[in-house]
Amino acid sequence: MPYFVFAVKPFAQLECLGEHAAYRDASALAKSLRAERQARGATTAQGESIRIMFAETMTAAEDLLLQPRDAPPPGDT
Repeated sequence: MPYFVFAVKPFAQLECLGEHAAYRDASALAKSLRAERQARGATTAQGESIRIMFAETMTAAEDLLLQPRDAPPPGDT
């Protein structure tokens, strides 16, 4: 199964930025995109984040990204 790299924008807008067979490659792409966007001042100021998702298809990865998640217990952050 491939790793998908997404830009997650406000209002659940997803943009697929890449697909890699190995986590190492997907992680390197995500880190470089985060550094690039931080240098431009475009990350948290605009509410955008770069995420990696492991799934069989891009549709499945998008579905997993859009599912609501529970907050971690207090003290675990």
